[in-house]
Amino acid sequence: MSTAPPFYPDHSNLLVYKDAKGKDHPITTPAQWKKRRQHILENMQLVMGPMPDESRRVPLEMETLEEVSLGDCRRLKITFASEPADRVSAYLFFPSRLAGKAPAMLCPHPSSPLGKDSPAGINGYDSPNVHFADELARRGYVTIAPDYPGYGDYRYDSYANGYISATMKGIWNHMRAVDLLQSLPQVDPARIGSIGHSLGGHNSIYVSVFDDRIKAVISSCGFNAFPKYYGGNLAGWSHDGYMPRIAKVYDKNPAKMPFDFPDLIAALAPRAFFTNSPVDDSNFEVSGVRDCIAAAGPVYELLGAADKLVAVYPTGGHDFPPEERSAAYAWLDRQFGR
Repeated sequence: MSTAPPFYPDHSNLLVYKDAKGKDHPITTPAQWKKRRQHILENMQLVMGPMPDESRRVPLEMETLEEVSLGDCRRLKITFASEPADRVSAYLFFPSRLAGKAPAMLCPHPSSPLGKDSPAGINGYDSPNVHFADELARRGYVTIAPDYPGYGDYRYDSYANGYISATMKGIWNHMRAVDLLQSLPQVDPARIGSIGHSLGGHNSIYVSVFDDRIKAVISSCGFNAFPKYYGGNLAGWSHDGYMPRIAKVYDKNPAKMPFDFPDLIAALAPRAFFTNSPVDDSNFEVSGVRDCIAAAGPVYELLGAADKLVAVYPTGGHDFPPEERSAAYAWLDRQFGR
């Protein structure tokens, strides 16, 4: 970014863009929306740090460490090259029976120290309500569950290697996981999505904003508007596992933040988005989720995709129980014509 992008104080008013002089203009066409969307991406990078350049996109050189047959699917423990001198650990699942090229899903894990073992359902670790990689493989999807920096088998110092945030390193690794999915002969490269809960819920949003190869996004308990995140105290987003600039530059203050989740949900349009946001989620207060969906709705309508934005608000806490997962999986099947 050669110059700083415009600052938008109202993240709920998305149908407006600012020109180079800071003057507001209404957005009435998809072409005008692209200007605001570009500002959203640039403002994210003010907080997360710049997207790595293509010099880091080295050959994947996937290595299989272990392969296990699970009846309905096969699970491979793998590593792949994310960038020079860095290999990411992951689980890769294949359905046992494939008829033609399959859709595929990126499955970022929740904030469990088990990392990728959680969505993989290894030895029953963590709640069965987050075993997305295993469940979707049995449903006919190729799935990949990588470790996030500092979790599972993956020890990587993002800051010592030039990153401004672990969030951006996670985005880059997840984009490389999409590269890997697209390289597989079993995968339909036009039918790739992402699903996650909690940490995986917002990491699915982050990577999908930057990577439009991801056509459908499921985020469970992954976000709300910053002013309603613990009453506007953004300390939880500002530690080294996320985005330290939120504290160091923006004082953990939602009013100073260059982006917020209404921006990010809107930036996914016209692609399909589904959120499971329980009414008693103690991490992400539900009215803040509703604020995001309400703000993004007009953008989806502008782009002719109002039916692609889906939110469910079940009774319960920070969880993705069977009934809501079943609804999300059926929704995902419809997006990919299954």
